[in-house]
This record gives sequence, structure tokens and C-alpha cells, in this order.
Amino acid sequence: MSSAPSPLLMIEDDSRLAQMVVEYLGQSGFAVTHAADGEQGLEQLQLVMPELVVLDLMMPGIDGLEVCRRIRALPGSLGRVPVIMLTAKGDPMDRIIGLELGADDYLPKPFEPRELLARVRAVLRRRGEVRSTSVSRSTPVLRFGSLEIDRDARTVQVGEQGCELTSYQFDLLVAMAERAGRVLTRDQIMEAVRGRELEAFDRSIDVHIGRIRNAIEADSKEPKRILTVRGVGYVFAKQQD
Repeated sequence: MSSAPSPLLMIEDDSRLAQMVVEYLGQSGFAVTHAADGEQGLEQLQLVMPELVVLDLMMPGIDGLEVCRRIRALPGSLGRVPVIMLTAKGDPMDRIIGLELGADDYLPKPFEPRELLARVRAVLRRRGEVRSTSVSRSTPVLRFGSLEIDRDARTVQVGEQGCELTSYQFDLLVAMAERAGRVLTRDQIMEAVRGRELEAFDRSIDVHIGRIRNAIEADSKEPKRILTVRGVGYVFAKQQD
């Protein structure tokens, strides 16, 4: 017996593009619900409970940035649902703002449906691999001073304070924490979470690291947990308060 299609939600005002994506992803084992604007998308999010959201940036009414902000403000698993944002081609500020608001990945328009499919699978694969590998771990919780990373529950705490991270940012944090004390290049960090390859001059990894620092550091401008190694990359400190 075949498994049920994975539910996805696409929030996109271009009906022709949406129809093409719904059909293409449907042939690849996904059940895609289409919402034509931000308000409808937020309503459908509660009903569909999707495994991933494909979100257009430029929409009338509530734009994609505001929708992403509202999704991340939701409690529980809905607030952590992975988001792939569709952005205007050649506009790096759009994707940087989107990543800062909590998008897990971005795809510039116009795009090939198979590239979107690859991005969707990569994001979902990362989540699935974390779930499957965590079962075999005898110590799923990583502790560094007051910082606690629970790989099974996918939660992060500093002391008694919970830290809000996107799915992708959580995976990045785990990848670095598991390699504490090692200097990692941006490529090595991205490879560790099996995400897309870095594009030339792509600084999105720095945006994600900045968001993680905002969540776990006492002072993100003077970080003590994730340190920058100039000209190389980053190192996650073994010894922390």
C-alpha cells in the first residue's frame, strides 16, 4: 500500500504558476494546497498542517514577509514549519530579509519546477534525517554551560528561556554543536546539513548564523558561543557559561 502524499501549502497570487507547481509536485508524491493570498494562506495553514510552505514574497494585501513573520509567531510545530520563499530574481535584499524573518530557503523567480522540487526534498530530507538519526543516539541532548539543545524534541534553551529557531537554523546549530571546537568553513557547515550548495557570493549562511546568535547569545554583538574565524568561517565553542 502506497503512503499518503505529503501535504504542502503554496501561498502564491499567480494562479498559472501555482497550478503548474501543484500538478508537478503532485506527480512527485506531494499533495499541494494552493492559497491565492496571505490571509487565505494563514487560514489554510491551520487546516492543512503542511510539512512545508512555499511562500511568494510579492503579493497584494499581506505580503510574504508579513506572512512569514506571522507563521513564526505561531505556537508549537506550526510556528516551526519549514518555509521556502519565492523572491524576485537578482534582488539579494529580498532574500536576506526573508531569511532574517525565518525563511529556511529561497528560490528566485522565474524557476524550473524541478528546482523547486529539489529544494522541497532537501528541506524535508534534513528534517527526516534528524528524526531518524536521533532515535539511535544515547544522548540526544547536547549541553554547553546553560545552553541545552534537545535533538529529539528539536528545542533549544538557555537556562529556563526557550529559543526560537527555524527548522534550518536548528539543523545548523546542531551541526556546529556536534563539531564543537572545530573551525568550519561555510561550505562545510552547509554540507553538514546537506542543504543546497552555496552560490558565488551567497552570504545567506551569515544571516542564519546571525539569527542563531540573536537567539542563544547574551550579546549577539559579542558572541561567546559561535565565534567568527576571519577568512575561514565559524567555530562553536566547547567551553561555555
